Amino acid sequence: MTTVSNNTSNSYLDSLKGANATKDKTDAEKAGALTQADFFALLTQQLAFQDPTKPVENDQMIAQMTNFTMADGISSLNTNFKDFASSMDSNQALQASSLVGRTVRVSSDQLPFDGTNMTVGSTEVPANTSLLTVKIYNAAGELVRSEPAESPASGKFDFAWDGNNDAGTTLPKGIYTVKVEATVNGKTEALPTSSYVPVTSVTLGKGTGDMTLNLFGLGAKKLADILEIAAG
Repeated sequence: MTTVSNNTSNSYLDSLKGANATKDKTDAEKAGALTQADFFALLTQQLAFQDPTKPVENDQMIAQMTNFTMADGISSLNTNFKDFASSMDSNQALQASSLVGRTVRVSSDQLPFDGTNMTVGSTEVPANTSLLTVKIYNAAGELVRSEPAESPASGKFDFAWDGNNDAGTTLPKGIYTVKVEATVNGKTEALPTSSYVPVTSVTLGKGTGDMTLNLFGLGAKKLADILEIAAG
């Protein structure tokens, strides 16, 4: 196959640039990349300058068009994927903002008490648990409340604390620590806990991974850290 000389190609590309000087340039043109229009213009020039005794064969022509189509398709796919990712970010931002004022459950051993309302936590009770005890500690590490539950059912177990100590006195607002001990098959073990807390605000970063929910008393948590959204 006869190819177009570099000088001919360069001069033709220069003429293309001159013809489009008064038009708005696309991102590909600004980046110096060949566009689809450039490809077909070069293809036309190639056909015009080919050796009549050795014309371009069909398979060579199809191969060139296929290669360009694949490259153009990949470029379009990248653009569409970026648009899709941007749409996903917007959807997640909208979803996260709708949680402001709602109560969510996250893994934590801390119970924020606002001085008035009950604070609620949760744990998972193993099978064959004969006794479960919820213990609340203040910031100084002192045990202020202990509540036993005999023969609790296995599975998710929610507990509520009214802010009172064992003597019935309401404690000041603050962050308290909860520990749950269970007797399973005659052995005592600590169970992991989670807390129900309200979402006070949402912080939007540059991407989905930078988006955080600001929870009352617990600070910033990622959207992926939310275990449950409470009804209501």
